Amino acid sequence: MNDFLVVSVGAILGANARYILSRYVAKLLGPAFPYGTLFINVTGSLVVGFFMIWATERVLLDPRWRLLVVVGFCGAFTTFSSYAFETMAYFEQGQWLLMFTNIFTNNVLCLLAALTGMALARVL
Repeated sequence: MNDFLVVSVGAILGANARYILSRYVAKLLGPAFPYGTLFINVTGSLVVGFFMIWATERVLLDPRWRLLVVVGFCGAFTTFSSYAFETMAYFEQGQWLLMFTNIFTNNVLCLLAALTGMALARVL
């Protein structure tokens, strides 16, 4: 299968998953903080961390799976650009606590999620 097609299929799935999950989380937890973006970034980091280790150290998958899952799905699923915009919007509004909370939670939780995914892949 053509690599562009593999990436495209992953991107379609990732973009739709992002849309559905971020709306659901925002509806569940409210609009006061971008919880949907945070949830997407953390889960996307977990998936990338897990998949990269699992696919290269545990099962040795065809490299096209990396294109599908990491480049396509997670590339469209994660929301770093939304995170950056929402953080700068807090900055412009002078909402310092929300701005720093957004920076801290996204960075620390995403790094921990990636590390957790890597550790899970090595254990399973």
